[in-house]
Amino acid sequence: MLLLYLISLLLCWMANATTCSQRRKVVQAFNVHRNASSDTTPLQVGNGNFAFGVDVTGLQTFKPFGTLSTWGWHNFSLPTTPGQTSVADFTGLDWWTHGRLVNYNQPNPAENDISNWLIQNPQRVNLGNVGFAFGGVKVDESELKQTTQVLDLWTGKITSTFVYQGSSVEVETSADPGADAVGIKVTSDLLSNGKLGIFFDFPYSDRNKFDAPHVGVWNATASHTTEFVHTTDHDAVIKHALDSTTYFMSAKWSGKGTVTGPASGSHRYVLTTPGSKSLELTVAYSPSQQLSQTTYKSMVKASRTWWGTFWNKGAFIDLTGVNNANATELQRRIILSQYLLAVNSASSNPPQESGLVNNGWYGKFHLEMNLWHLLPFARWNHFELLWRSTPNMYRRFLQSSLERAAAQGYKGARWGKMTDPTGRSAPGEINSLLIWQQPHPMYFAETEYRAYPNATTLERWDEVLMATADFMASFAYHNASTGRYDIGPPMYPVSENTNPNATINPAFELAYWRFGLDVAIKWKTRVGKPIPQEWLTVRDNLAPLPVEVDTYVTYEGIPNMWTDNSTTNDHPAMSGIYGLLPPPASGPPLNLTILQNTAAKIKETWALEESYGWDFSMLAMNSLRLGNVDQAIKYLLHPIFQFDDAGYPVGGSRVPTPYFPNSASLLIAMAMMAGGWDGAPGLHFPKGWDVKVDGFTPAM
Repeated sequence: MLLLYLISLLLCWMANATTCSQRRKVVQAFNVHRNASSDTTPLQVGNGNFAFGVDVTGLQTFKPFGTLSTWGWHNFSLPTTPGQTSVADFTGLDWWTHGRLVNYNQPNPAENDISNWLIQNPQRVNLGNVGFAFGGVKVDESELKQTTQVLDLWTGKITSTFVYQGSSVEVETSADPGADAVGIKVTSDLLSNGKLGIFFDFPYSDRNKFDAPHVGVWNATASHTTEFVHTTDHDAVIKHALDSTTYFMSAKWSGKGTVTGPASGSHRYVLTTPGSKSLELTVAYSPSQQLSQTTYKSMVKASRTWWGTFWNKGAFIDLTGVNNANATELQRRIILSQYLLAVNSASSNPPQESGLVNNGWYGKFHLEMNLWHLLPFARWNHFELLWRSTPNMYRRFLQSSLERAAAQGYKGARWGKMTDPTGRSAPGEINSLLIWQQPHPMYFAETEYRAYPNATTLERWDEVLMATADFMASFAYHNASTGRYDIGPPMYPVSENTNPNATINPAFELAYWRFGLDVAIKWKTRVGKPIPQEWLTVRDNLAPLPVEVDTYVTYEGIPNMWTDNSTTNDHPAMSGIYGLLPPPASGPPLNLTILQNTAAKIKETWALEESYGWDFSMLAMNSLRLGNVDQAIKYLLHPIFQFDDAGYPVGGSRVPTPYFPNSASLLIAMAMMAGGWDGAPGLHFPKGWDVKVDGFTPAM
């Protein structure tokens, strides 16, 4: 790791654009400062597969924020209802699909209990809380004085200070970049006289769809168990069992100390270290029993090295030379979004929409959002973080996706939507009928090939792309009356708010289908293999993009597109056909006048006040391609597109905060501003902005 850091420093010093020292200056200018705990968003340390969220004490003393991981999941017991006692008892529902019955993974009213179990299970587990114990005295945050807290983005360390009963307390918090562990250093006279200790507490799981801002139940103590499996005067291991889920917490500290507990009616243990004014502590979590071997000092050093490498290696945008409040706010969002995505989304699994902060949709991940979550790692030259999950995740889910397609009478692999680590997709009407996640592998693969055009890239993606294209060609329906291939029905488009039985040939999905097949066809040529005729036939005969009143519309035949409030809310996916996607490589070209008309109609009629996600970034990218940079900036700084004081993207009323697709989409749009796109490379910032960029390549 040290060698990587030194190499990154050397490369940075050799660069012609932003220097290492300037990068550090820009990054640390946006260090987060707090004087009180947030009710909704913690400051975090983490590594993409593990995150530890803290309140103003630098621990989880007053706010039970999450300690979440990639591997920590829990299943409630299966129902005992006769005929609904196993996953195999779930049968789903049949829908008529182009003249035949197709089985979809949807809740069956006759199988309500097993349907709900499959939706709710598994849930991501809060591994436990670590906080301050005040010598058996119940203390409120208001009793702390002179509270200050700083998150140093350059080193990944949180420093917190406060005064309690006239004594100062200083806390440093870091995460291990390569393990599910947090390092804590506490300095205070209160440690030596027993007025200050450290508690370890463990919650039970909850059944909430949105378990936010905190994860877990703290009063269901009889539903789970904890026990010591190892203890000495310098370390301890505690086993936590929730139904069939078991994992271990390992704590190791400097000097001599004692862990006691659990307290009556709880799962809280307390570490005290009498006689010492300083405590260095590491806390690690694992599905298997093992002692923590990492010291606090080594963890801090590793964190500093990892984050220094991260900031020096990736692409960079420096807007500090622009004397403009909009530029300053964009710079803040850019820096904080990079930190938060590295902590919350650089996982070996696809990220969930709330990252590792809390649980949305039971902590599961949505594969249609995978592109928004992960594409920034490629566009900002952090392929090493993208490769943690992609394409490995697609390979891991390939067999279940092949089986899903085959059970419905299709070829290839049909990727799920609301998915857990097994690749199983949760039952749901939208879950089973949404399709825009299907071409995502093509987008990832082509992006990677542009950066690494070699045999390794071709081999890594070949099997996944072939199975994906086979399904896409098989899914398209040959309409004998028109001679074209239609997409749907039944289906839900990106916006998820139309009648699935009436939705046919949605604009974005048609454009994305063509894009995906184009990539698959090029891939076959690159690997020197024959192109399946079915791919060519479907691609060359896809239905045209739906146009009404000289605008692209949500789907073919949609009634009252621009006058009905029900059709001008949720995601304006039409902007994605010339924002997220490049111009088509085959078939008829996009009509620039119609694109401009569509953008104008969206700006005029769309209920953006009801939006909550990546719409603003997608609209910004569409504006960039249409040559309207100022409008792109307005979308990225729209009042609804909010980021809080620590950079967390605000979810709003429909999804919990944070909603990380916002952070990721912002970075994708900014990468387009910094690197341009094929046919228009280079900077695309407002006139007069003195911008320095480094490490970007054009988008497709």
